[in-house]
Amino acid sequence: MDKSKLTFRKGDLLAIVFVLVLAAAVALFFAPGRGTAENAMVQIFRDGKLMQELSLESDQSILITGEYENTVVIRDGRACIAQSTCPGEDCVHSGWISSPGRSVVCLPNRVEIRITGSSEVDFVVG
Repeated sequence: MDKSKLTFRKGDLLAIVFVLVLAAAVALFFAPGRGTAENAMVQIFRDGKLMQELSLESDQSILITGEYENTVVIRDGRACIAQSTCPGEDCVHSGWISSPGRSVVCLPNRVEIRITGSSEVDFVVG
């Protein structure tokens, strides 16, 4: 028998399909946005002090000035720092947040946007 040749049997294909379906189900379960809260708020901090608290449900844009400028955008139940004049713009590259407990920080301008509220998740294991 030639062992250098691999062949798939009917059971092998069934096992592969099962693993792919299971992986897709796990990915959907842990997909971003599952932990969003209905009454979530966006808190904007500067130098560790709360500047503003806004509803995540109302679309708006806020300009934060300091040593640099940050533009915070709230849209479609998500928030982000859309534009910044800080070096590197790591805060802009952080992307959108929507789940309670998530935040985006601009270290050079000492600004943090944080989502607050109670999420649908009751507990975390691990």
